Amino acid sequence: MSNPFGTVPPEAILAGEATDAYFERTRATLEHADKNPHVVAEVTADQFPTGHFDVFTGVKDVATLFEGRNVDVDALPDGQLFDGGPVLRIEGPYLEFAELETSLLGFLSQPSGFATAALEARLAAPDSLVLSFGARHVHPSIASTVERAALLAGLDGFSHVAAGEILDREAGGTMPHALMFCFGEGNQAEAWTAFDEAVGEDVPRIALVDTFWDEKSESLLAAETLGEDLDGVRIDTTSSRRGDFRHIIREVRWELDARGREDVDIFCSGGLGPDSIRPLRDVADGFGVGSHITGADSVDFSLDIVEIEGEPISKRGKLSGVKDVYRTPEGGHHVALADGDGPDEGDSLLEPLVRDGDIVREFDLDDASERCLEDAEAVDFGGKDT
Repeated sequence: MSNPFGTVPPEAILAGEATDAYFERTRATLEHADKNPHVVAEVTADQFPTGHFDVFTGVKDVATLFEGRNVDVDALPDGQLFDGGPVLRIEGPYLEFAELETSLLGFLSQPSGFATAALEARLAAPDSLVLSFGARHVHPSIASTVERAALLAGLDGFSHVAAGEILDREAGGTMPHALMFCFGEGNQAEAWTAFDEAVGEDVPRIALVDTFWDEKSESLLAAETLGEDLDGVRIDTTSSRRGDFRHIIREVRWELDARGREDVDIFCSGGLGPDSIRPLRDVADGFGVGSHITGADSVDFSLDIVEIEGEPISKRGKLSGVKDVYRTPEGGHHVALADGDGPDEGDSLLEPLVRDGDIVREFDLDDASERCLEDAEAVDFGGKDT
Protein backbone atom coordinates (compact mmCIF):
# COMPACT_ATOMS: atom_id res chain seq x y z
CA MET A 1 0.00 0.00 0.00
CA SER A 2 1.92 3.02 -1.28
CA ASN A 3 -0.47 5.67 0.05
CA PRO A 4 -2.24 4.19 3.09
CA PHE A 5 -3.74 7.46 4.37
CA GLY A 6 -4.90 8.82 1.03
CA THR A 7 -2.88 12.03 1.17
CA VAL A 8 -1.87 14.00 -1.92
CA PRO A 9 1.77 13.02 -2.59
CA PRO A 10 4.52 15.62 -3.06
CA GLU A 11 5.01 14.51 -6.66
CA ALA A 12 1.45 15.52 -7.51
CA ILE A 13 1.89 18.93 -5.89
CA LEU A 14 5.12 19.65 -7.75
CA ALA A 15 3.60 18.48 -11.03
CA GLY A 16 0.66 20.85 -10.68
CA GLU A 17 -1.85 18.04 -10.23
CA ALA A 18 -2.93 19.26 -6.78
CA THR A 19 -5.11 21.84 -8.45
CA ASP A 20 -8.66 22.91 -9.11
CA ALA A 21 -10.13 21.34 -12.22
CA TYR A 22 -10.80 24.62 -13.95
CA PHE A 23 -7.08 25.30 -14.23
CA GLU A 24 -6.73 22.11 -16.26
CA ARG A 25 -9.54 23.34 -18.51
CA THR A 26 -7.79 26.70 -18.75
CA ARG A 27 -4.56 25.07 -19.88
CA ALA A 28 -6.39 22.98 -22.48
CA THR A 29 -8.18 26.05 -23.81
CA LEU A 30 -5.08 28.26 -24.00
CA GLU A 31 -3.02 25.54 -25.66
CA HIS A 32 -5.84 24.97 -28.15
CA ALA A 33 -5.87 28.71 -28.93
CA ASP A 34 -2.06 28.87 -28.99
CA LYS A 35 -2.03 31.51 -26.23
CA ASN A 36 0.49 31.79 -23.41
CA PRO A 37 0.77 35.49 -22.47
CA HIS A 38 3.48 36.98 -20.30
CA VAL A 39 1.76 38.04 -17.08
CA VAL A 40 2.37 39.47 -13.66
CA ALA A 41 0.21 38.02 -10.90
CA GLU A 42 0.00 39.08 -7.27
CA VAL A 43 -1.15 37.36 -4.10
CA THR A 44 -3.14 39.56 -1.72
CA ALA A 45 -5.54 39.26 1.17
CA ASP A 46 -6.61 42.92 1.09
CA GLN A 47 -6.00 45.46 -1.65
CA PHE A 48 -5.36 48.40 0.69
CA PRO A 49 -3.85 48.39 4.19
CA THR A 50 -6.45 47.68 6.85
CA GLY A 51 -4.48 48.13 10.07
CA HIS A 52 -5.22 44.49 10.99
CA PHE A 53 -1.97 42.57 10.71
CA ASP A 54 -1.34 38.89 10.02
CA VAL A 55 1.89 36.88 9.91
CA PHE A 56 3.18 35.84 6.49
CA THR A 57 4.70 32.38 6.23
CA GLY A 58 4.71 29.31 4.00
CA VAL A 59 7.08 31.04 1.58
CA LYS A 60 9.71 28.29 1.77
CA ASP A 61 7.24 25.76 0.36
CA VAL A 62 6.22 28.25 -2.33
CA ALA A 63 9.86 28.57 -3.40
CA THR A 64 10.11 24.79 -3.70
CA LEU A 65 6.88 24.74 -5.72
CA PHE A 66 8.27 27.21 -8.27
CA GLU A 67 11.79 25.82 -8.45
CA GLY A 68 12.63 24.90 -12.04
CA ARG A 69 9.78 26.95 -13.50
CA ASN A 70 10.53 29.73 -15.99
CA VAL A 71 9.29 32.49 -13.66
CA ASP A 72 10.50 35.20 -11.32
CA VAL A 73 8.93 35.38 -7.89
CA ASP A 74 9.19 38.11 -5.25
CA ALA A 75 7.73 37.77 -1.77
CA LEU A 76 7.70 39.23 1.70
CA PRO A 77 10.31 37.74 4.03
CA ASP A 78 9.25 34.74 6.10
CA GLY A 79 7.67 35.97 9.34
CA GLN A 80 6.89 39.48 8.09
CA LEU A 81 3.62 41.00 9.27
CA PHE A 82 1.28 42.52 6.66
CA ASP A 83 -2.12 44.18 6.54
CA GLY A 84 -2.78 44.70 2.84
CA GLY A 85 -1.23 44.90 -0.60
CA PRO A 86 0.75 42.17 -2.36
CA VAL A 87 2.62 39.58 -0.30
CA LEU A 88 3.94 37.74 -3.35
CA ARG A 89 4.41 38.51 -7.04
CA ILE A 90 4.94 36.12 -9.97
CA GLU A 91 6.12 37.13 -13.44
CA GLY A 92 6.42 34.86 -16.45
CA PRO A 93 4.45 32.97 -19.11
CA TYR A 94 1.09 32.14 -17.60
CA LEU A 95 1.17 28.44 -18.46
CA GLU A 96 4.38 28.08 -16.45
CA PHE A 97 2.33 28.35 -13.25
CA ALA A 98 -1.39 28.24 -14.05
CA GLU A 99 -2.07 24.95 -12.24
CA LEU A 100 0.10 25.89 -9.24
CA GLU A 101 -2.31 28.52 -7.93
CA THR A 102 -4.29 26.13 -5.74
CA SER A 103 -1.23 24.72 -3.98
CA LEU A 104 0.44 28.12 -3.80
CA LEU A 105 -2.49 29.62 -1.90
CA GLY A 106 -2.72 26.58 0.36
CA PHE A 107 0.97 26.82 1.23
CA LEU A 108 0.43 30.41 2.35
CA SER A 109 -3.11 30.62 3.72
CA GLN A 110 -3.24 28.00 6.45
CA PRO A 111 0.31 28.36 7.83
CA SER A 112 -0.10 32.13 7.98
CA GLY A 113 -3.30 31.62 9.98
CA PHE A 114 -1.53 29.23 12.36
CA ALA A 115 1.37 31.64 12.85
CA THR A 116 -0.91 34.61 13.46
CA ALA A 117 -2.83 32.74 16.16
CA ALA A 118 0.41 31.50 17.71
CA LEU A 119 1.69 35.08 17.85
CA GLU A 120 -1.47 36.10 19.69
CA ALA A 121 -0.76 33.40 22.27
CA ARG A 122 2.90 34.34 22.52
CA LEU A 123 2.15 38.00 23.21
CA ALA A 124 -0.56 37.12 25.73
CA ALA A 125 2.20 35.86 28.04
CA PRO A 126 5.46 37.31 26.73
CA ASP A 127 7.49 36.35 29.79
CA SER A 128 6.09 32.84 30.23
CA LEU A 129 6.89 29.47 28.72
CA VAL A 130 4.35 28.86 25.94
CA LEU A 131 4.25 25.54 24.10
CA SER A 132 2.29 24.30 21.08
CA PHE A 133 0.06 21.33 21.94
CA GLY A 134 -2.26 21.45 18.93
CA ALA A 135 -0.93 18.90 16.45
CA ARG A 136 -3.59 16.39 17.54
CA HIS A 137 -6.24 18.65 16.00
CA VAL A 138 -4.93 18.49 12.43
CA HIS A 139 -4.16 15.77 9.90
CA PRO A 140 -0.81 14.19 10.87
CA SER A 141 0.64 15.03 7.45
CA ILE A 142 0.68 18.75 8.30
CA ALA A 143 1.79 18.54 11.94
CA SER A 144 5.19 19.96 11.09
CA THR A 145 3.46 22.92 9.41
CA VAL A 146 1.65 23.70 12.65
CA GLU A 147 4.76 23.36 14.79
CA ARG A 148 6.93 25.42 12.45
CA ALA A 149 4.34 28.21 12.48
CA ALA A 150 4.31 28.09 16.28
CA LEU A 151 8.09 28.35 16.52
CA LEU A 152 8.14 31.15 13.96
CA ALA A 153 5.73 33.12 16.15
CA GLY A 154 8.04 32.73 19.12
CA LEU A 155 6.56 29.80 21.01
CA ASP A 156 9.12 27.97 23.11
CA GLY A 157 8.47 24.44 21.90
CA PHE A 158 5.99 21.82 20.75
CA SER A 159 4.93 18.26 21.44
CA HIS A 160 4.92 16.39 18.09
CA VAL A 161 7.77 13.90 17.70
CA ALA A 162 7.72 13.44 13.91
CA ALA A 163 7.45 17.20 13.40
CA GLY A 164 10.54 17.58 15.55
CA GLU A 165 12.46 15.23 13.29
CA ILE A 166 11.47 17.28 10.24
CA LEU A 167 12.28 20.59 11.90
CA ASP A 168 15.43 19.29 13.60
CA ARG A 169 14.03 20.32 16.98
CA GLU A 170 13.38 18.25 20.07
CA ALA A 171 9.73 17.63 20.90
CA GLY A 172 8.71 18.14 24.52
CA GLY A 173 6.11 16.74 26.88
CA THR A 174 5.80 14.68 30.02
CA MET A 175 2.71 12.63 30.92
CA PRO A 176 -0.96 12.33 29.86
CA HIS A 177 -3.95 11.35 31.96
CA ALA A 178 -3.78 7.91 30.34
CA LEU A 179 -0.59 7.21 32.28
CA MET A 180 -2.31 8.13 35.54
CA PHE A 181 -5.31 5.93 34.68
CA CYS A 182 -3.05 2.95 34.09
CA PHE A 183 -1.84 3.19 37.70
CA GLY A 184 -5.27 4.03 39.09
CA GLU A 185 -6.74 6.30 41.73
CA GLY A 186 -4.76 6.30 44.94
CA ASN A 187 -1.62 5.29 43.10
CA GLN A 188 -0.62 8.69 41.78
CA ALA A 189 2.64 8.62 43.71
CA GLU A 190 3.50 5.28 42.12
CA ALA A 191 2.84 6.73 38.65
CA TRP A 192 5.04 9.76 39.23
CA THR A 193 7.81 7.65 40.72
CA ALA A 194 7.76 5.23 37.78
CA PHE A 195 7.92 8.15 35.37
CA ASP A 196 10.87 9.63 37.25
CA GLU A 197 12.70 6.31 37.06
CA ALA A 198 11.88 5.61 33.40
CA VAL A 199 12.57 8.79 31.45
CA GLY A 200 15.87 10.47 30.67
CA GLU A 201 17.41 13.06 32.92
CA ASP A 202 16.87 15.73 30.27
CA VAL A 203 13.08 15.39 30.57
CA PRO A 204 11.62 17.84 33.12
CA ARG A 205 9.73 16.24 35.98
CA ILE A 206 6.33 17.85 35.48
CA ALA A 207 3.62 15.96 37.37
CA LEU A 208 0.06 15.98 36.05
CA VAL A 209 -2.01 16.87 39.13
CA ASP A 210 -5.69 17.07 38.23
CA THR A 211 -6.64 13.47 37.46
CA PHE A 212 -8.46 12.05 40.49
CA TRP A 213 -8.30 14.54 43.36
CA ASP A 214 -8.27 18.29 43.54
CA GLU A 215 -5.29 20.13 42.13
CA LYS A 216 -3.93 21.26 45.49
CA SER A 217 -3.95 17.76 47.01
CA GLU A 218 -2.25 16.12 44.05
CA SER A 219 0.30 18.95 43.76
CA LEU A 220 1.34 18.54 47.39
CA LEU A 221 1.51 14.77 46.99
CA ALA A 222 3.71 15.16 43.91
CA ALA A 223 6.02 17.50 45.81
CA GLU A 224 6.24 15.05 48.67
CA THR A 225 6.79 12.08 46.33
CA LEU A 226 9.48 13.48 44.05
CA GLY A 227 11.03 15.94 46.45
CA GLU A 228 13.67 18.18 44.95
CA ASP A 229 13.44 16.30 41.64
CA LEU A 230 10.01 17.80 40.94
CA ASP A 231 10.34 20.66 38.45
CA GLY A 232 6.70 21.56 38.15
CA VAL A 233 3.08 20.54 38.10
CA ARG A 234 0.66 20.67 35.18
CA ILE A 235 -2.98 21.57 35.67
CA ASP A 236 -5.17 20.49 32.75
CA THR A 237 -8.55 20.71 34.47
CA THR A 238 -11.49 20.41 32.10
CA SER A 239 -13.24 23.74 31.66
CA SER A 240 -16.56 22.33 32.93
CA ARG A 241 -14.91 21.55 36.30
CA ARG A 242 -12.49 24.43 36.38
CA GLY A 243 -14.46 27.10 38.20
CA ASP A 244 -12.24 30.07 38.97
CA PHE A 245 -9.05 28.83 37.30
CA ARG A 246 -7.00 31.76 38.55
CA HIS A 247 -8.04 31.04 42.13
CA ILE A 248 -7.14 27.36 41.75
CA ILE A 249 -3.66 28.24 40.51
CA ARG A 250 -3.14 30.80 43.27
CA GLU A 251 -4.22 28.25 45.87
CA VAL A 252 -1.78 25.65 44.52
CA ARG A 253 0.98 28.25 44.47
CA TRP A 254 0.23 29.28 48.05
CA GLU A 255 0.28 25.75 49.41
CA LEU A 256 3.50 24.84 47.59
CA ASP A 257 5.17 28.02 48.83
CA ALA A 258 3.96 27.38 52.37
CA ARG A 259 5.97 24.16 52.28
CA GLY A 260 9.07 25.81 50.92
CA ARG A 261 8.54 24.70 47.32
CA GLU A 262 8.74 28.04 45.57
CA ASP A 263 10.94 26.25 43.01
CA VAL A 264 8.03 24.19 41.65
CA ASP A 265 6.57 25.76 38.51
CA ILE A 266 2.89 25.67 37.60
CA PHE A 267 2.07 24.86 33.99
CA CYS A 268 -1.48 25.19 32.62
CA SER A 269 -3.15 23.62 29.59
CA GLY A 270 -6.56 22.67 28.27
CA GLY A 271 -8.36 24.84 25.72
CA LEU A 272 -6.37 27.96 26.51
CA GLY A 273 -6.15 31.02 24.26
CA PRO A 274 -4.99 34.62 24.63
CA ASP A 275 -8.10 35.76 26.51
CA SER A 276 -7.78 33.00 29.10
CA ILE A 277 -3.99 33.24 29.36
CA ARG A 278 -3.75 36.97 30.15
CA PRO A 279 -5.49 36.73 33.56
CA LEU A 280 -3.19 33.83 34.51
CA ARG A 281 0.21 34.99 33.34
CA ASP A 282 1.15 36.52 36.68
CA VAL A 283 0.27 33.37 38.66
CA ALA A 284 1.31 30.56 36.28
CA ASP A 285 4.74 29.89 34.83
CA GLY A 286 3.80 28.35 31.52
CA PHE A 287 1.01 27.43 29.15
CA GLY A 288 0.18 24.81 26.54
CA VAL A 289 -1.87 26.15 23.62
CA GLY A 290 -3.55 23.88 21.10
CA SER A 291 -6.89 24.55 19.45
CA HIS A 292 -6.41 28.32 19.43
CA ILE A 293 -3.61 27.76 16.91
CA THR A 294 -4.96 24.83 14.92
CA GLY A 295 -8.48 26.24 14.82
CA ALA A 296 -7.34 29.57 13.43
CA ASP A 297 -8.98 30.84 10.26
CA SER A 298 -6.77 30.61 7.20
CA VAL A 299 -5.72 33.93 5.75
CA ASP A 300 -7.97 34.52 2.75
CA PHE A 301 -5.32 34.99 0.08
CA SER A 302 -6.17 35.17 -3.59
CA LEU A 303 -4.02 35.34 -6.71
CA ASP A 304 -4.88 37.78 -9.48
CA ILE A 305 -3.27 38.72 -12.78
CA VAL A 306 -2.53 42.46 -12.63
CA GLU A 307 -0.58 42.91 -15.85
CA ILE A 308 -0.69 41.08 -19.18
CA GLU A 309 1.83 41.67 -21.96
CA GLY A 310 2.95 44.85 -20.20
CA GLU A 311 -0.55 46.33 -19.85
CA PRO A 312 -2.30 46.75 -16.47
CA ILE A 313 -5.44 44.68 -16.03
CA SER A 314 -7.69 43.56 -13.19
CA LYS A 315 -11.06 42.10 -12.38
CA ARG A 316 -13.70 44.29 -10.77
CA GLY A 317 -12.84 45.04 -7.16
CA LYS A 318 -9.11 44.45 -7.61
CA LEU A 319 -6.32 46.91 -8.40
CA SER A 320 -4.53 46.68 -11.74
CA GLY A 321 -0.82 47.20 -12.32
CA VAL A 322 2.34 45.86 -10.71
CA LYS A 323 2.55 47.07 -7.13
CA ASP A 324 5.01 47.30 -4.30
CA VAL A 325 4.38 47.47 -0.57
CA TYR A 326 6.34 49.47 1.97
CA ARG A 327 6.69 49.62 5.75
CA THR A 328 6.40 53.20 6.92
CA PRO A 329 8.30 54.63 9.89
CA GLU A 330 5.02 54.72 11.84
CA GLY A 331 4.69 50.95 11.51
CA GLY A 332 2.02 50.94 8.81
CA HIS A 333 1.94 49.73 5.24
CA HIS A 334 1.87 51.77 2.06
CA VAL A 335 0.89 50.27 -1.30
CA ALA A 336 2.03 51.97 -4.51
CA LEU A 337 2.55 51.15 -8.17
CA ALA A 338 5.98 49.58 -8.61
CA ASP A 339 7.00 52.12 -11.27
CA GLY A 340 5.62 55.05 -9.30
CA ASP A 341 6.76 56.88 -6.22
CA GLY A 342 6.85 55.09 -2.91
CA PRO A 343 6.68 56.91 0.41
CA ASP A 344 9.40 59.44 1.18
CA GLU A 345 10.49 57.20 4.04
CA GLY A 346 9.86 53.49 4.09
CA ASP A 347 11.39 50.20 3.09
CA SER A 348 10.12 48.02 0.25
CA LEU A 349 9.13 44.64 1.65
CA LEU A 350 9.00 42.43 -1.45
CA GLU A 351 12.30 40.60 -1.99
CA PRO A 352 13.52 38.15 -4.66
CA LEU A 353 12.52 34.56 -4.01
CA VAL A 354 12.92 32.79 -7.37
CA ARG A 355 14.77 33.96 -10.47
CA ASP A 356 14.43 31.99 -13.71
CA GLY A 357 13.39 28.98 -11.68
CA ASP A 358 16.28 29.18 -9.20
CA ILE A 359 15.63 29.75 -5.50
CA VAL A 360 17.65 32.80 -4.50
CA ARG A 361 16.79 33.07 -0.83
CA GLU A 362 17.99 31.31 2.32
CA PHE A 363 15.50 30.16 4.93
CA ASP A 364 16.32 30.18 8.62
CA LEU A 365 13.57 29.57 11.17
CA ASP A 366 15.34 31.46 13.95
CA ASP A 367 15.77 34.50 11.71
CA ALA A 368 12.10 34.34 10.70
CA SER A 369 11.04 34.12 14.34
CA GLU A 370 13.18 37.11 15.29
CA ARG A 371 11.72 39.06 12.36
CA CYS A 372 8.17 38.15 13.38
CA LEU A 373 8.56 39.27 16.98
CA GLU A 374 10.37 42.49 16.05
CA ASP A 375 7.76 43.28 13.42
CA ALA A 376 4.95 42.59 15.89
CA GLU A 377 6.42 45.27 18.14
CA ALA A 378 6.91 47.66 15.22
CA VAL A 379 3.27 47.47 14.12
CA ASP A 380 1.87 47.16 17.65
CA PHE A 381 0.32 43.78 16.87
CA GLY A 382 -2.75 43.28 19.01
CA GLY A 383 -2.58 46.79 20.41
CA LYS A 384 -2.71 47.27 24.15
CA ASP A 385 -4.69 44.06 24.72
CA THR A 386 -1.42 42.13 24.84
